[in-house]
Amino acid sequence: MPEGLFDVSVPNRQAKISVELDDAGFSTDVETEDLGERIDSPFDPDLIEVQTRNPTVALLLNRIRRNTIDLAPDFQRRAGIWTQKAQSRLIESLLLRITLPTLYAAESDDDTWAVVDGVQRLSTIARFVAPETIDAEPLRLTGLEYLAEYNGYTFDDLPGRLQTRIEETELVVLLIRRGTPEEVKFNIFARINTGGRPLTRQELRHALIPGEARHFLAALARSDAFQMATAQSVSAERMSDREMCLRFLAFSLTSPDDYTGQDFDGFLREAMHSLNRRSDDELGELWATFRGAMYASAAVFGQHAFRKRFRDYTRRSPVNKALFESQSVTLSRYSKDQVRTLSSRNAQVEEGFLRLMENSDFFNAVSAGTGDAGKVKLRFRMLDEMFQEVLKDA
Repeated sequence: MPEGLFDVSVPNRQAKISVELDDAGFSTDVETEDLGERIDSPFDPDLIEVQTRNPTVALLLNRIRRNTIDLAPDFQRRAGIWTQKAQSRLIESLLLRITLPTLYAAESDDDTWAVVDGVQRLSTIARFVAPETIDAEPLRLTGLEYLAEYNGYTFDDLPGRLQTRIEETELVVLLIRRGTPEEVKFNIFARINTGGRPLTRQELRHALIPGEARHFLAALARSDAFQMATAQSVSAERMSDREMCLRFLAFSLTSPDDYTGQDFDGFLREAMHSLNRRSDDELGELWATFRGAMYASAAVFGQHAFRKRFRDYTRRSPVNKALFESQSVTLSRYSKDQVRTLSSRNAQVEEGFLRLMENSDFFNAVSAGTGDAGKVKLRFRMLDEMFQEVLKDA
């Protein structure tokens, strides 16, 4: 190992590590990340085209039938919010002619609308009026506050005038037109605060980049290998688990040495597009590499895989995304024999990693401005050098 790699003494850093929260306010067991991203070039306003549309419920349902609205079925799941009672109250609002909040969508090149905010509202309306369009059980109204006489009704049970009232209700859709650059779309939606919790970057990627990548990332995040390596502690609600899987794949497809930009979000978006272009055989190879990396990480780091470690501090830290990508991708490039040697020398690995965490440069590379190209390269390089030192004379 190069002399002086760990010769920087830093204060104890474990005082408090902030974590991401789910919509109920509970820990996701994922450390809050500071990517340190900035906009280097202002967007050209002439490239941004946003329109306000007022389609009726009937028109939106026709789009759903023709698959020209992408509801991304597992997007924006919010535990406990969209109960049958909550869905019924939304339908009651339509019956009472109460205006619903604005829907936000992006138009793709094939005229499909990707709904970014309003998935549950549209899904609820579709489930009540035309459940077959989303392959759902019909919604039967319950818990109505003002129209209690319709409790227990389905859409077909309603009087014709009320069916017509729902179908002819106009909803407000803010639509970002096709031709608007992708990075601009993401920036606009990232700034939208519709009154609830702002969408995470991975939720935005999931909504705006349809294709096989969605299903592939979901499968990796649910896999036994990922669950084992992360001790089944990472919440899936805000899609942090899928983002971590995406980060592994992104740096498997593009070497950290070749990552040169400051737009880490753009780097991950391009990785999703790349996954959409991959053949089944190529995805199978990536799956096998991912699986091996998860088992290698668990074998080498145990219950502290992807987590910060500090001396005289036994509590397990939350998962750190920068450590997830750098540990797993680096180990994926080692042979099975090398992984077995590292695992058998786990005390040396632990000491080496503790010394890494005491190095200011490494600590900062996994703690602040983690999307910076220099910090990306540094954390990968220093981890690899630590492993090489442990493997010396093996």
